[in-house]
Amino acid sequence: MSQEKVLPASNRLILQEKTLEPVASTVSSGTDQLGKPQQAERNTARRVAVRRTGQSVAGLAVLVMAWALGSHWLQAGVPLAGLLGPAPTFESLYQLLAGNELTLHAMMSLKRVVVGLSLALFLGVPVGLAVGLSRPLESATSSAFQFLRMISPLSWMPIAVMVFGIGDAPIYFLLTFAAVWPIILNTAAGVRQLNPQWLMLARSLSATRSEVLRRIIVPGILGHILTGVRLAIGIIWIVLVPCEMLGVSSGLGYFILDTRDRLAYSELMAVIVLIGALGFLLDTLAQKLYQQWTHSRA
Repeated sequence: MSQEKVLPASNRLILQEKTLEPVASTVSSGTDQLGKPQQAERNTARRVAVRRTGQSVAGLAVLVMAWALGSHWLQAGVPLAGLLGPAPTFESLYQLLAGNELTLHAMMSLKRVVVGLSLALFLGVPVGLAVGLSRPLESATSSAFQFLRMISPLSWMPIAVMVFGIGDAPIYFLLTFAAVWPIILNTAAGVRQLNPQWLMLARSLSATRSEVLRRIIVPGILGHILTGVRLAIGIIWIVLVPCEMLGVSSGLGYFILDTRDRLAYSELMAVIVLIGALGFLLDTLAQKLYQQWTHSRA
């Protein structure tokens, strides 16, 4: 009976290491090959981001140059137009921010945006769900909603003041009325685009209405709701400034009237620049929220 030759323990370890070396090198090579495309994609995305940032900065520079030329051209006929140029505007903006004179007004404006948007979501999402789930209700409300949507929110200002009085209440009404329509329409569109097989599967599994709403409908239409929110923020921010001229004593719209009465035109332009900057930040925030949701779904 032949006997197998038994190697010493040290020799067996050396043999195992030599056997595993090609496997380890193959795995490492495969990992490197997988990492190279990802690194290339990251580099490409970084270059695209840098190029877009440069283009944005160039566009803003052209805008500031056109602003400076326009104010200089107006100054020949209107001497006070010199106060509307970029240099006095940015100087006044720095002084107002350093002196903390705009903080209260900016915070009050942002508070009104949040309240108006919250009320629009509270009203618009349930109505949009109902319209999207019911064809008869959609047919009954489509013409009425389109009619009301085409009425400028600012045209309701006298009625809002007559009904709600002076203060924040008419502003909240006008902002909500302006913002609710994109939320209703986008929510209803999201419901109509849901895959019917999802709803049929939920019914076959005896899911309750609340479960279907929480687990299928709301996750499925969240992207449309976020799109409606972004549109609503843009509309609210545009309507806010004239609404804050309705007898309130705070807010960026009120501060514009105050600078006009004091003939402080450089401060007036500074507030206009701040309104544009805050609106840009709000829109960017809404866009980032939508992109974050899109990446989480991918």
